[in-house]
Amino acid sequence: MPYLQVAGLNVAVVQNPLSTLTDAAAETRRVLSQQPGPVVLGGHSWSGTLVSEVGIEPSVSALVYIAARAPDAHEDFPALSERFPTPPASAGVVVSPDGHAELDEATFLRDFAGGVPAERVRALCAVQGRNRSTLPAERTSAAAWRDKPSWYQVSTQDRTIDPDLERFLAQRMGAHTIELDTSHVSLITQPEQVAGLILAAAGIPQG
Repeated sequence: MPYLQVAGLNVAVVQNPLSTLTDAAAETRRVLSQQPGPVVLGGHSWSGTLVSEVGIEPSVSALVYIAARAPDAHEDFPALSERFPTPPASAGVVVSPDGHAELDEATFLRDFAGGVPAERVRALCAVQGRNRSTLPAERTSAAAWRDKPSWYQVSTQDRTIDPDLERFLAQRMGAHTIELDTSHVSLITQPEQVAGLILAAAGIPQG
């Protein structure tokens, strides 16, 4: 985020409720409505679903997917994912009796946030969002990438989303694509490179 702000972008982060796609899309649209100009809408991991769903809004000028899902409209994304190797992090998903899911600490350390110091990973694990377990299977009603210019960052060491699935998604949408030798949390391990991708989507020249 600091790289984007230093470059002069107004940055707003959506607080994803992690309950339903309808709730998350509504919150994303609320934040969008408060932005003063054209918006580059970016999402990491599951939040790529929101980019696909909400990116159709007229104020959105470009889309950025960061090691993210990028479903087509009405697509069964879990079924699509089964065409690729099962990522190791899947084995560490724990569902509580009330139907919320999270990653156990060992999986978070090993398979989600590789390349990050263990102390920081444990802190990130402690504050991870607990999503409703049915959320990942919900289907979008739109695929904004079919109509909007798109950028995609592939994490080649990703153990949460299979890297070949990421490559497939990027190629399917015809995205401007970069690959980074990093885990799923490229935002943390290689923030400058990820920021560069967002700046490119915003049309800001980089020195």
